[in-house]
Amino acid sequence: MSQAVAIISQDIYAQRNQFANVLTDRSLNFEREAEFAIQVITSSEYATKIAMQNRQSVANAITNIAAIGISLNPAKKQAYLVPRDGRICLDISYIGLMDLAMSTGAIRWAQAELVYAADAFSLNGFDKPPTHSYNPFAKDRGEVIGVYVVVKTADGDYLTETMSMEDVNAIRDRSSAWKAWVSKNKSCPWVTDPGEMAKKTVVKRGYKYWPKTERLEQAIHHLNTDGGEGLASLSGSAPTDPEMVNSWIALAQKAGSLEALTDVYQQATAALKQAKDATGHARFKAEVTKRADALKAQAAPIEGESEEVLDGAA
Repeated sequence: MSQAVAIISQDIYAQRNQFANVLTDRSLNFEREAEFAIQVITSSEYATKIAMQNRQSVANAITNIAAIGISLNPAKKQAYLVPRDGRICLDISYIGLMDLAMSTGAIRWAQAELVYAADAFSLNGFDKPPTHSYNPFAKDRGEVIGVYVVVKTADGDYLTETMSMEDVNAIRDRSSAWKAWVSKNKSCPWVTDPGEMAKKTVVKRGYKYWPKTERLEQAIHHLNTDGGEGLASLSGSAPTDPEMVNSWIALAQKAGSLEALTDVYQQATAALKQAKDATGHARFKAEVTKRADALKAQAAPIEGESEEVLDGAA
């Protein structure tokens, strides 16, 4: 076990430069996030086993933390590292999604809540928050019948999105994670944390009407692809969402050196090959070549270095 901890720690700290290259929130500290990651992974024998079997997934997860700008700090409850489908994956909570929106200034605050059968809930128009009253000390508020999220924008407007549990479960039933539970009895957040997933679902729907932020959109794209919360693939292969390619392209465009660009290329190539997305990989490769040429022009390296980036990562 001690050897596994040492290897996992080494893999995580090896991502220091890549973390810095793609970091979107300068308040995040690599040392602290690395410590959180090591603690989470090595506290579980199963997570440790998965991390040892798929060491690249650990590196990918650390990169995603920086690129999205989300913290593993357990006190914040924004994000977690979880073993899923033979990988260590970055999972983002509904709190994390709302914090991302608030941190960019797009909204002032947000609140997501479940509505139970015994509660009194009513909408008060488009420009006012809803009314939700209940007895917080009641031993039985009945079954959950719905969920909502309300936000206050930077302009002072209120935006409310509501979903019935029937609508939430319709989304759940179409997700790849839930289908894996039904067909293979693989545990997923829909089973272990249904209330949290209902809140996350309504936040993901409601954000479409909020002022746009790149970091929040990237986080939701991540959840819908790597997180398995998007629609399940009808062919049974990994999802080939175009936004997954866009996320890799965004990472490549942020690479500050040829070394960092090579790291992104290797990670993306592995993911897109697994997804059997040859078209997406071709588009991504073209963007990598452009970025390599731009870096070459900035640093004036030897002729042909952009080709070496791709050749070395093939």
